[in-house]
Amino acid sequence: MFMLNDYTVERATAAQIAALPAIERAAAKRFRGWNVPDAIMREATPSSVLQAARAAELLWVALDRGGDPVGFVYVNAAPRRVHLQELDVHPDHGRRGIGTTLFRAVERWAIASGRREITLTTFRDVPWNAPFYETLGFELVAPTDLDAELKERLDAEAERGLDPARRVAMRMRLRRPTSASS
Repeated sequence: MFMLNDYTVERATAAQIAALPAIERAAAKRFRGWNVPDAIMREATPSSVLQAARAAELLWVALDRGGDPVGFVYVNAAPRRVHLQELDVHPDHGRRGIGTTLFRAVERWAIASGRREITLTTFRDVPWNAPFYETLGFELVAPTDLDAELKERLDAEAERGLDPARRVAMRMRLRRPTSASS
């Protein structure tokens, strides 16, 4: 569990999943005016996907003082890589460090589980997307350096109507903490 002022971040429980689609849709409303297809803004991750992520311990939630979910993050994990699939904070709780704290929970888990990198895809020009992730230590992946998985993710996004010229893949290489020598 991680603490942040009036919020905690912890692994999600089955009972918390029902609240997450509303958080995702509320967060998506921030994309109005950014030329994002309306269908994308109305979507939410299916509960079955969130349940599977929870069962695999790949879903974290941010809770307010009353224990209600106000944000969440879920990832896909492979032997070398964690892919940040979704990170959302309800706008009523935004700009308080919750998104960063959710991400840092994933980062700590990824390092402890031996992963070498975290990847994501996001909007290049939206301030709370690529520029935000750069502050966390992510770097843009050049189109010529995309591996098959990242290219496939970006292609799937384009098929859903997201402008490929505005989308980018990003990577954070992870370093295991070194033990101090005597």
